[in-house]
Amino acid sequence: MIEFIKLFFQMGVIMVTQQPDESIRFIDLLMIGIGCAMFAFGLVFFNIANHLADGGISGITLIFRALFHIDPAYSTILINVPLIIIGWRFLGRQSLIYTIYGTGMLSLCLWVWQRVPLTIALHGDLLLSALGAGIIGGFGSGLLYRYGGTTGGTDIIARIFERFRGVPMGRTLLYLDVVVLLISLVYIDIQHMAYTLIYSYVFARIVNFTQEGAYAARGVIVVSENYQQITDEIMTELERGVSLVNGEGGFSHQERKMIYVVVAPSELYRLRQIIQRNDSRAFISVINVNEALGEGFSFGLPDKGWLNRFRH
Repeated sequence: MIEFIKLFFQMGVIMVTQQPDESIRFIDLLMIGIGCAMFAFGLVFFNIANHLADGGISGITLIFRALFHIDPAYSTILINVPLIIIGWRFLGRQSLIYTIYGTGMLSLCLWVWQRVPLTIALHGDLLLSALGAGIIGGFGSGLLYRYGGTTGGTDIIARIFERFRGVPMGRTLLYLDVVVLLISLVYIDIQHMAYTLIYSYVFARIVNFTQEGAYAARGVIVVSENYQQITDEIMTELERGVSLVNGEGGFSHQERKMIYVVVAPSELYRLRQIIQRNDSRAFISVINVNEALGEGFSFGLPDKGWLNRFRH
């Protein structure tokens, strides 16, 4: 198995030698490896152990395991090699390396976890199994995607359909998952399929949560005649940067300034107080910001007391 993985990586090195240079970061490879290990752990000790299916290539490997007794560690690579060869032209150098690395790491982790003598005692509770698989596998996959990784498979197929047929990737991935889950009924019953759907929902939610990042924020657009007073107080009291955007009224066609500021969720109430204090008729639009990076969020948080030290 180890020699097989080495050959797979060597194939990847040969394939990317003609691609434009893109930086490969150690932290990306590390986090992709951790993500693969977590996903493989969930697949082995929750999905396989409790006869739950899966979508995508992982679901196909579980079908092969049930019908032909093929180890998912081997079928993962055997299925992905031709897909990577077909789709390598649509991937940049970094994406291709990360895809080959992610596929190889997932296969290796599946091989290792299946040989670890560990049993998670859930006493046959399929709901706990579905939740455990969704949380652990979803967090692992979210981590994998967050750092630019992928395990190939249906992602490559979706890219090809998007390129030549104009079909959005999300739609293709959904259709492929549905087809794989329907085929999985050849080895699991309706009850296990129902819990598999619960697993799939939890998995998707955890993946989205992980990808959104820890530094969620709120973007606020304010339209007010007293924009300067509001801007000054935001910068003084909240110590947040403010952008003034030139706008025009759709009805009056009068030019006016609009305020745009990004704040932490806990600061939203104080921001509203500042706006109401200066203009009770101001128009306010609050936008969910999945991730805010930079000064005041991912680093250099203004010190406004002990509470801010635990905000994120």
